[in-house]
Amino acid sequence: GYNAIWHGQKRWNGVAILAKEELEIKEVGRGLEGEPEDEQSRYLEAIINDIVIGCLYLPNGNPAPGPKFDYKLRWFDRLSKRAKQLLDQDLPVIL
Repeated sequence: GYNAIWHGQKRWNGVAILAKEELEIKEVGRGLEGEPEDEQSRYLEAIINDIVIGCLYLPNGNPAPGPKFDYKLRWFDRLSKRAKQLLDQDLPVIL
């Protein structure tokens, strides 16, 4: 009884958005801008019933300091930039 979209990786990361079957899911984006080499499946965005839905899987960043922690900080920066873009569009948003 649901429609679904997903963005996943073999073995590790993945996100999904589900909606009752009578609601259309319009996918509008995968991943966050700003780091083209980032292939981790951590962000998926769609519009359902005129509401923007952003599904995210936050990086852990352990151990700190280290490359995983540095990635986490960059990822949060990219997420903040996307959130601001969404808020500036004056649409209902759920992250």
